[in-house]
Amino acid sequence: MAAFSYQALNASGKKVKGVLEGDSARQIRQQLREKGLTPLEVSTTSKGSSGGKGQPQKSSFASLFNAARLNTAELALFTRQLATLVQSGLPLDEALQAVAQQSRKASTQSLVLDIRSKVLEGHTLAYALGEFPKVFSDMYRAMVKAGEHAGFLGIVLERLADHTEESQYTQQKVKSAMVYPFILIGVALSVISALMVIVVPKLIKIFESSHHELPTLTKMLIASSDFMVNYGVYSLLGLVAVVVALVKFFRHPQRRYRLHGFLLRLPFIGNTLRTVDTARFASTLSILISSGVPLLEGIRIAAAVLNNLVLREVCTEVAMAVQEGSSFSKALAKAEAFPPMLVHMVASGEASGELETMLTRVAKNQERELEMTISTLMSMMEPALIVFMGGFVLMIVLAILMPIFKLNSMV
Repeated sequence: MAAFSYQALNASGKKVKGVLEGDSARQIRQQLREKGLTPLEVSTTSKGSSGGKGQPQKSSFASLFNAARLNTAELALFTRQLATLVQSGLPLDEALQAVAQQSRKASTQSLVLDIRSKVLEGHTLAYALGEFPKVFSDMYRAMVKAGEHAGFLGIVLERLADHTEESQYTQQKVKSAMVYPFILIGVALSVISALMVIVVPKLIKIFESSHHELPTLTKMLIASSDFMVNYGVYSLLGLVAVVVALVKFFRHPQRRYRLHGFLLRLPFIGNTLRTVDTARFASTLSILISSGVPLLEGIRIAAAVLNNLVLREVCTEVAMAVQEGSSFSKALAKAEAFPPMLVHMVASGEASGELETMLTRVAKNQERELEMTISTLMSMMEPALIVFMGGFVLMIVLAILMPIFKLNSMV
């Protein structure tokens, strides 16, 4: 069976949309007619499937917009619902069916039904999730696979739900902390641009009839205003072009690797990036180990979730050292890429047999440090932006008033 999305007309002539499961598009049309609906369009949502005889295939351009995607909140909700249903003793296919019915978005519903179709064909849940690598990460699939093999799928899904919800909470906290400064930056730039483009040119006309020497500050203001009026749009387009060019330039793996190495060497930015990836690495590895994934495989999977390519390569080298017989803590200490706290806590965890607990503590410690760093930075940025905006407006006011005072004194 496969999932099919449809558009149909009900008895009152209103267009309705939805997702149904069936063996073919003809069967879906028959189901719609039995429900009193007139089918207009039926298309498969499964990869590589056809919409049935006589149904046109969707273009690759349209598939970019119809591709199944889940944000962090939707993934957390899906995992929590599935974990609850599986732990209640419901069979996996029925649990997936219930999750699909619970979903309000057609794309999410079709995604879950596609997963259920694979399960009904006899595949494992991990295999079904592997059909959607952009939705379910390597860590997610590895934990589900380990849970299925050990017979504790419900417990593993519960841990995954906790991890996903914690990630969502952290992301929301960081975003909420950055909302006000970015709004303040936008308002400051808008006010300054409006003053320079609209207000200043009108006030400058007062001085055009005078042939007296203008103050240096006023000349600088006039030159800046003229530049923004005449070349402001071109400068903005040029800035956008430069940003796009830099993004394309650093898409090359070697260039991006050099950029990531350079960022790690910067005083403040490097420490922040290292803290972010350390927390992500420790948290991911802790969950994988506690779910029954072997340490070596867990290190390789956790390395794949890191953003920085340099740290990712370091984790790969650590995995090779562990494979050759070295202890995890010694391999981390030799790499000299992660904070010393991670190395000491891993050594303590290996000695006490509580590695996953120590990794969880490291992750929470690094997350708290990151939150404190971001909150400190935002608390410093807010008054700095206010002072900058006030100082710039003061310069504009002085540049306008100084020649006026000069003209009054001459009169």
